[in-house]
Amino acid sequence: MPTNRQIRLLRRPQGALTPDIFEMSAGEVPAPGPGEVLCRVRYISLDASNRAWLDPRPTYKPPVAVGGVMEGITVSEVVESNVEGLEVGDLVESFSGWQDYAAHPGTMVRKIPAGAPAEHAISVLGITGLTAYFGLLDIGKIVPGERVLISAAAGAVGSIAGQIAKLKGCTVIGSAGTDEKCRWLTEELGFDGAINYKTADLGAALGQHFPKGIDVYFDNVGGPMLQQALLRMRMRGRVVCCGAISSYDGQGGAGMRGIPELLVVKRLRMEGFIVMDYFSRRAEAEAALMGWLADGSITNRVDIIDGLEHAPEALIGLLTGTNIGKRLVQL
Repeated sequence: MPTNRQIRLLRRPQGALTPDIFEMSAGEVPAPGPGEVLCRVRYISLDASNRAWLDPRPTYKPPVAVGGVMEGITVSEVVESNVEGLEVGDLVESFSGWQDYAAHPGTMVRKIPAGAPAEHAISVLGITGLTAYFGLLDIGKIVPGERVLISAAAGAVGSIAGQIAKLKGCTVIGSAGTDEKCRWLTEELGFDGAINYKTADLGAALGQHFPKGIDVYFDNVGGPMLQQALLRMRMRGRVVCCGAISSYDGQGGAGMRGIPELLVVKRLRMEGFIVMDYFSRRAEAEAALMGWLADGSITNRVDIIDGLEHAPEALIGLLTGTNIGKRLVQL
Protein backbone atom coordinates (compact mmCIF):
# COMPACT_ATOMS: atom_id res chain seq x y z
CA MET A 1 0.00 0.00 0.00
CA PRO A 2 1.28 3.50 -0.74
CA THR A 3 2.21 5.83 2.08
CA ASN A 4 1.30 9.47 2.34
CA ARG A 5 4.42 11.60 2.59
CA GLN A 6 3.75 14.91 4.29
CA ILE A 7 5.81 18.00 5.03
CA ARG A 8 4.83 19.42 8.41
CA LEU A 9 5.63 22.65 10.21
CA LEU A 10 7.89 21.89 13.19
CA ARG A 11 8.02 25.44 14.55
CA ARG A 12 7.33 28.97 13.44
CA PRO A 13 10.17 30.76 11.66
CA GLN A 14 12.14 33.45 13.46
CA GLY A 15 13.29 35.81 10.75
CA ALA A 16 14.12 34.49 7.29
CA LEU A 17 12.76 31.08 6.38
CA THR A 18 15.07 28.08 6.87
CA PRO A 19 14.41 24.48 5.81
CA ASP A 20 14.82 23.08 9.33
CA ILE A 21 11.45 24.44 10.45
CA PHE A 22 9.87 21.67 8.36
CA GLU A 23 10.03 17.90 8.64
CA MET A 24 9.04 15.07 6.34
CA SER A 25 6.76 12.41 7.81
CA ALA A 26 4.85 9.46 6.42
CA GLY A 27 1.36 8.33 7.27
CA GLU A 28 -1.52 6.34 5.89
CA VAL A 29 -3.37 7.37 2.78
CA PRO A 30 -6.77 8.72 3.89
CA ALA A 31 -9.96 6.94 2.88
CA PRO A 32 -12.61 9.15 1.29
CA GLY A 33 -15.95 9.15 3.03
CA PRO A 34 -19.41 9.67 1.53
CA GLY A 35 -19.42 12.72 -0.73
CA GLU A 36 -15.62 12.87 -0.79
CA VAL A 37 -12.82 12.28 -3.29
CA LEU A 38 -9.29 11.04 -2.71
CA CYS A 39 -6.79 13.19 -4.55
CA ARG A 40 -3.19 12.41 -5.45
CA VAL A 41 -1.22 15.64 -5.65
CA ARG A 42 0.59 16.26 -8.94
CA TYR A 43 1.66 19.90 -8.63
CA ILE A 44 1.99 22.26 -5.67
CA SER A 45 1.81 26.00 -6.23
CA LEU A 46 4.52 27.98 -4.46
CA ASP A 47 3.55 31.56 -3.67
CA ALA A 48 4.93 34.38 -1.56
CA SER A 49 1.79 34.19 0.54
CA ASN A 50 2.92 30.75 1.76
CA ARG A 51 5.45 32.56 3.93
CA ALA A 52 2.80 34.82 5.45
CA TRP A 53 0.74 31.77 6.43
CA LEU A 54 3.60 30.56 8.66
CA ASP A 55 3.39 33.51 11.02
CA PRO A 56 0.98 33.32 13.99
CA ARG A 57 -0.98 36.35 12.85
CA PRO A 58 -3.94 35.41 10.62
CA THR A 59 -4.02 36.85 7.12
CA TYR A 60 -7.06 36.20 4.93
CA LYS A 61 -6.90 32.65 6.29
CA PRO A 62 -5.80 31.07 9.58
CA PRO A 63 -2.07 30.39 9.95
CA VAL A 64 -0.60 26.95 9.36
CA ALA A 65 -0.77 25.04 12.64
CA VAL A 66 2.49 23.97 14.27
CA GLY A 67 2.63 20.23 13.68
CA GLY A 68 0.22 20.52 10.75
CA VAL A 69 0.78 19.81 7.07
CA MET A 70 2.13 22.83 5.20
CA GLU A 71 -0.71 24.30 3.21
CA GLY A 72 -0.76 25.11 -0.48
CA ILE A 73 -2.87 25.19 -3.61
CA THR A 74 -2.51 22.05 -5.72
CA VAL A 75 -3.51 20.33 -8.92
CA SER A 76 -4.36 16.74 -8.10
CA GLU A 77 -5.62 13.61 -9.80
CA VAL A 78 -8.76 11.94 -8.50
CA VAL A 79 -7.83 8.35 -7.57
CA GLU A 80 -11.05 7.41 -5.74
CA SER A 81 -14.41 9.15 -5.89
CA ASN A 82 -17.68 9.05 -3.97
CA VAL A 83 -18.92 12.17 -5.76
CA GLU A 84 -21.16 12.20 -8.80
CA GLY A 85 -19.52 14.08 -11.65
CA LEU A 86 -15.97 13.49 -10.45
CA GLU A 87 -14.35 10.42 -11.98
CA VAL A 88 -11.08 8.61 -11.38
CA GLY A 89 -8.46 10.33 -13.52
CA ASP A 90 -10.04 13.79 -13.41
CA LEU A 91 -7.71 16.65 -12.55
CA VAL A 92 -8.92 19.02 -9.85
CA GLU A 93 -7.76 22.20 -8.19
CA SER A 94 -7.77 21.90 -4.44
CA PHE A 95 -6.09 23.05 -1.25
CA SER A 96 -4.37 19.74 -0.55
CA GLY A 97 -1.10 21.10 0.80
CA TRP A 98 2.39 19.63 0.85
CA GLN A 99 1.59 15.92 0.78
CA ASP A 100 0.99 13.07 -1.63
CA TYR A 101 -2.69 12.42 -0.89
CA ALA A 102 -5.65 14.29 0.55
CA ALA A 103 -9.37 13.54 0.88
CA HIS A 104 -11.82 16.37 0.26
CA PRO A 105 -15.57 16.89 0.10
CA GLY A 106 -16.64 17.24 -3.50
CA THR A 107 -17.63 20.84 -2.81
CA MET A 108 -14.04 21.72 -1.92
CA VAL A 109 -12.44 20.77 -5.23
CA ARG A 110 -12.80 22.30 -8.66
CA LYS A 111 -12.65 20.12 -11.75
CA ILE A 112 -10.18 21.27 -14.37
CA PRO A 113 -11.62 21.22 -17.90
CA ALA A 114 -10.38 18.35 -20.06
CA GLY A 115 -7.46 19.35 -22.25
CA ALA A 116 -6.20 22.15 -20.01
CA PRO A 117 -2.53 21.42 -19.21
CA ALA A 118 -1.97 21.03 -15.48
CA GLU A 119 0.85 23.61 -15.61
CA HIS A 120 -1.57 26.21 -17.00
CA ALA A 121 -4.35 25.22 -14.61
CA ILE A 122 -2.20 26.03 -11.58
CA SER A 123 -0.59 29.15 -13.04
CA VAL A 124 -1.96 31.39 -15.77
CA LEU A 125 -5.46 29.85 -15.64
CA GLY A 126 -5.40 29.51 -11.86
CA ILE A 127 -4.92 31.89 -8.93
CA THR A 128 -1.89 33.50 -10.59
CA GLY A 129 -3.63 34.58 -13.76
CA LEU A 130 -6.84 35.52 -11.98
CA THR A 131 -4.91 37.75 -9.58
CA ALA A 132 -3.22 39.56 -12.45
CA TYR A 133 -6.47 39.90 -14.40
CA PHE A 134 -8.71 41.27 -11.67
CA GLY A 135 -6.00 43.29 -9.99
CA LEU A 136 -5.03 45.13 -13.13
CA LEU A 137 -8.43 45.52 -14.77
CA ASP A 138 -10.82 45.87 -11.81
CA ILE A 139 -8.59 47.54 -9.22
CA GLY A 140 -6.14 49.28 -11.55
CA LYS A 141 -8.79 50.18 -14.14
CA ILE A 142 -6.11 50.68 -16.78
CA VAL A 143 -6.84 52.77 -19.86
CA PRO A 144 -5.01 52.50 -23.20
CA GLY A 145 -2.08 54.89 -23.34
CA GLU A 146 -1.44 54.90 -19.59
CA ARG A 147 1.95 54.31 -18.00
CA VAL A 148 2.11 51.22 -15.80
CA LEU A 149 4.76 50.04 -13.33
CA ILE A 150 4.85 46.38 -12.26
CA SER A 151 7.06 45.26 -9.37
CA ALA A 152 8.31 41.66 -9.09
CA ALA A 153 7.56 41.65 -12.80
CA ALA A 154 9.49 38.46 -13.54
CA GLY A 155 7.42 36.55 -10.99
CA ALA A 156 4.24 34.60 -11.52
CA VAL A 157 1.64 37.36 -11.12
CA GLY A 158 3.80 40.26 -12.27
CA SER A 159 4.73 38.66 -15.59
CA ILE A 160 1.08 38.03 -16.48
CA ALA A 161 -0.06 41.45 -15.25
CA GLY A 162 2.55 43.20 -17.38
CA GLN A 163 1.55 41.27 -20.49
CA ILE A 164 -2.11 42.11 -19.96
CA ALA A 165 -1.23 45.79 -19.59
CA LYS A 166 0.71 45.66 -22.87
CA LEU A 167 -2.10 44.03 -24.83
CA LYS A 168 -4.46 46.68 -23.42
CA GLY A 169 -2.32 49.38 -25.02
CA CYS A 170 -0.28 50.64 -22.05
CA THR A 171 3.38 51.52 -21.69
CA VAL A 172 4.76 48.99 -19.20
CA ILE A 173 7.93 49.08 -17.10
CA GLY A 174 8.80 46.18 -14.80
CA SER A 175 11.19 45.83 -11.90
CA ALA A 176 13.13 42.63 -11.22
CA GLY A 177 16.19 41.53 -9.28
CA THR A 178 18.65 40.43 -11.98
CA ASP A 179 19.76 41.60 -15.41
CA GLU A 180 18.68 38.22 -16.80
CA LYS A 181 15.15 38.78 -15.58
CA CYS A 182 15.12 42.31 -16.96
CA ARG A 183 16.17 41.03 -20.38
CA TRP A 184 13.42 38.40 -20.27
CA LEU A 185 10.86 41.11 -19.58
CA THR A 186 11.88 43.30 -22.48
CA GLU A 187 13.09 40.77 -25.05
CA GLU A 188 10.51 38.01 -24.59
CA LEU A 189 7.48 39.53 -22.87
CA GLY A 190 7.54 42.85 -24.70
CA PHE A 191 7.82 45.21 -21.72
CA ASP A 192 8.88 48.73 -22.72
CA GLY A 193 11.62 48.80 -20.09
CA ALA A 194 12.91 47.11 -16.97
CA ILE A 195 14.67 48.18 -13.77
CA ASN A 196 17.08 46.00 -11.79
CA TYR A 197 16.03 47.19 -8.36
CA LYS A 198 19.10 45.65 -6.73
CA THR A 199 21.59 47.73 -8.72
CA ALA A 200 19.64 50.83 -9.80
CA ASP A 201 18.97 54.05 -7.96
CA LEU A 202 15.21 53.55 -7.75
CA GLY A 203 14.30 57.21 -7.71
CA ALA A 204 16.49 58.03 -10.70
CA ALA A 205 15.38 54.97 -12.65
CA LEU A 206 11.71 55.68 -12.12
CA GLY A 207 12.27 59.30 -13.09
CA GLN A 208 13.94 58.17 -16.31
CA HIS A 209 11.23 55.68 -17.27
CA PHE A 210 8.29 57.81 -16.10
CA PRO A 211 9.17 61.44 -16.87
CA LYS A 212 5.47 62.33 -16.79
CA GLY A 213 4.65 60.10 -13.82
CA ILE A 214 3.00 56.72 -13.18
CA ASP A 215 -0.69 56.15 -13.84
CA VAL A 216 -0.98 52.65 -12.37
CA TYR A 217 1.40 50.84 -10.04
CA PHE A 218 0.82 47.09 -9.58
CA ASP A 219 2.58 46.50 -6.26
CA ASN A 220 3.80 43.03 -5.35
CA VAL A 221 6.57 44.03 -2.96
CA GLY A 222 5.84 47.04 -0.74
CA GLY A 223 8.91 48.58 0.91
CA PRO A 224 11.20 51.08 -0.85
CA MET A 225 9.71 50.42 -4.30
CA LEU A 226 6.25 51.40 -3.07
CA GLN A 227 7.65 54.52 -1.43
CA GLN A 228 9.44 55.63 -4.60
CA ALA A 229 6.46 54.80 -6.81
CA LEU A 230 4.09 56.84 -4.62
CA LEU A 231 6.30 59.88 -5.00
CA ARG A 232 5.97 59.65 -8.79
CA MET A 233 2.27 58.87 -9.20
CA ARG A 234 0.28 61.06 -11.55
CA MET A 235 -2.89 62.86 -10.60
CA ARG A 236 -5.65 60.33 -9.89
CA GLY A 237 -3.22 57.44 -10.18
CA ARG A 238 -4.08 53.99 -8.85
CA VAL A 239 -1.96 51.68 -6.74
CA VAL A 240 -2.97 48.01 -6.85
CA CYS A 241 -1.86 46.45 -3.55
CA CYS A 242 -1.39 42.80 -4.44
CA GLY A 243 1.45 41.73 -2.12
CA ALA A 244 4.31 42.88 0.08
CA ILE A 245 7.01 40.26 -0.33
CA SER A 246 9.69 42.65 0.97
CA SER A 247 8.23 42.23 4.46
CA TYR A 248 7.04 38.61 4.40
CA ASP A 249 10.25 36.81 5.27
CA GLY A 250 11.04 38.38 8.62
CA GLN A 251 12.60 41.51 7.15
CA GLY A 252 10.00 44.02 8.28
CA GLY A 253 8.52 46.70 6.08
CA ALA A 254 10.17 50.04 5.52
CA GLY A 255 8.16 52.89 6.98
CA MET A 256 6.12 54.80 4.44
CA ARG A 257 6.48 58.56 4.50
CA GLY A 258 3.92 61.11 3.38
CA ILE A 259 1.17 58.71 2.37
CA PRO A 260 -1.77 60.79 3.62
CA GLU A 261 -0.48 63.92 1.88
CA LEU A 262 0.24 62.09 -1.36
CA LEU A 263 -3.18 60.46 -1.42
CA VAL A 264 -4.95 63.75 -0.81
CA VAL A 265 -2.94 66.09 -2.99
CA LYS A 266 -2.80 63.78 -6.01
CA ARG A 267 -6.23 62.19 -5.42
CA LEU A 268 -4.63 58.76 -5.47
CA ARG A 269 -6.37 55.50 -4.79
CA MET A 270 -4.60 52.58 -3.09
CA GLU A 271 -6.64 49.40 -2.85
CA GLY A 272 -5.82 45.91 -1.69
CA PHE A 273 -7.69 42.81 -2.79
CA ILE A 274 -7.87 39.04 -2.39
CA VAL A 275 -8.55 37.18 -5.61
CA MET A 276 -11.09 34.84 -3.99
CA ASP A 277 -13.42 37.83 -3.78
CA TYR A 278 -13.75 37.60 -7.56
CA PHE A 279 -14.43 33.88 -7.94
CA SER A 280 -18.01 34.54 -9.03
CA ARG A 281 -16.48 35.99 -12.21
CA ARG A 282 -13.85 33.31 -12.67
CA ALA A 283 -15.29 32.07 -15.97
CA GLU A 284 -14.93 35.55 -17.47
CA ALA A 285 -11.26 35.77 -16.57
CA GLU A 286 -10.48 32.22 -17.67
CA ALA A 287 -12.09 32.77 -21.07
CA ALA A 288 -10.04 35.92 -21.63
CA LEU A 289 -6.79 34.33 -20.45
CA MET A 290 -7.32 31.20 -22.57
CA GLY A 291 -8.00 33.38 -25.60
CA TRP A 292 -4.83 35.41 -25.07
CA LEU A 293 -2.80 32.23 -24.62
CA ALA A 294 -4.25 30.75 -27.80
CA ASP A 295 -3.48 33.78 -29.97
CA GLY A 296 -0.04 34.38 -28.47
CA SER A 297 -0.89 37.67 -26.78
CA ILE A 298 0.53 36.30 -23.52
CA THR A 299 2.97 33.54 -22.70
CA ASN A 300 3.21 31.47 -19.54
CA ARG A 301 6.54 30.41 -18.06
CA VAL A 302 6.68 27.79 -15.32
CA ASP A 303 9.67 26.98 -13.12
CA ILE A 304 9.27 23.36 -12.00
CA ILE A 305 11.09 21.79 -9.06
CA ASP A 306 10.89 18.00 -8.91
CA GLY A 307 10.15 16.23 -5.66
CA LEU A 308 8.07 16.92 -2.57
CA GLU A 309 11.21 16.80 -0.44
CA HIS A 310 12.53 19.88 -2.23
CA ALA A 311 9.49 22.06 -1.48
CA PRO A 312 11.04 23.92 1.51
CA GLU A 313 14.16 24.90 -0.42
CA ALA A 314 12.01 25.80 -3.44
CA LEU A 315 9.92 28.18 -1.32
CA ILE A 316 13.04 29.76 0.17
CA GLY A 317 14.34 30.26 -3.37
CA LEU A 318 11.09 31.89 -4.41
CA LEU A 319 11.35 34.35 -1.52
CA THR A 320 14.92 35.25 -2.50
CA GLY A 321 14.07 35.58 -6.19
CA THR A 322 15.66 32.52 -7.80
CA ASN A 323 12.60 31.80 -9.95
CA ILE A 324 11.46 33.26 -13.24
CA GLY A 325 7.73 32.91 -13.82
CA LYS A 326 5.52 30.58 -11.83
CA ARG A 327 7.32 28.19 -9.46
CA LEU A 328 5.74 24.76 -8.98
CA VAL A 329 6.74 21.57 -7.19
CA GLN A 330 6.02 18.44 -9.21
CA LEU A 331 5.34 15.20 -7.37
